[in-house]
Amino acid sequence: MPVPPVLTPEQRTDALIKAAHSRRIRADIKAQVKAGTMGISDVLIAAKTDPAIAKMRVSELLEALPGVGKIRAAAIMERMAISKPRRIQGLGVHQRAELISEFKPVGHRGRLLVLSGPGGVGKSTVATRLREASHNFWVSVSATTRHPRHNEKNGVDYFFLTEEEFDAKIHRDEFLEWAQFAGAKYGTPREGVERAIAEGKNVLLEIEIDGARQVRTHSKEAILVFLEPPSWEELVARLEGRGSDSPERRSHRLELAASELAAAKEFDVVIVNDHVEKVVEALVALAS
Repeated sequence: MPVPPVLTPEQRTDALIKAAHSRRIRADIKAQVKAGTMGISDVLIAAKTDPAIAKMRVSELLEALPGVGKIRAAAIMERMAISKPRRIQGLGVHQRAELISEFKPVGHRGRLLVLSGPGGVGKSTVATRLREASHNFWVSVSATTRHPRHNEKNGVDYFFLTEEEFDAKIHRDEFLEWAQFAGAKYGTPREGVERAIAEGKNVLLEIEIDGARQVRTHSKEAILVFLEPPSWEELVARLEGRGSDSPERRSHRLELAASELAAAKEFDVVIVNDHVEKVVEALVALAS
């Protein structure tokens, strides 16, 4: 049996202060859940950036929900294969999705999912497949100043704008978010997204990482999803296989992708894109 570390009086005092602070944070979260001002999805998102919330036991969170209690909480956890001592930080992707779905308010606004990841990981392919597979999932079409590829259509894949048109929309605050990436600007038209969510439709934003960060600051209801490649070698093969990019552009994209992969820890959910249909299923589960 390992021997516990010997703490100095100062270290012991510091540890007690930190523990008391964490208990106060968790108590406040549970109070908000009981009052109905925070839901399951709000707590799961907050846990991504607050270690005190991440260490809360799932059973404590469920028992704080109005009308749940210990017996129903235990039954839910057993049905979802969540162990009794499991903490929020230890929940899997599907367990998180099941909890969100279990306590989704009737008649609530649609869900807002933000799909991001390194260039070449397959975000556009996933968004297209999701659009085809789910009738209650509205996929936002982004605007961009980059030139269309040979197989892209204006208004379907992107709204292709000039620099002047894009800047005018920024000035009129018509974007939910916008960012500059690889020499071009990308933005999400605000009106369509807000209308779809208000109508109860789930919305997917397929945007770059800087744009996802902006959504994080502006929307408490957004669930940020990071799409990860099966391996670095697979991502390199995808990027180098793009015939539309020059050697210099491919080199820049590879350098950028390497740094973008480190951003995964900022997101609520990480999904490996080893099979498009599995990714689509996971996204639908998150929004259901």
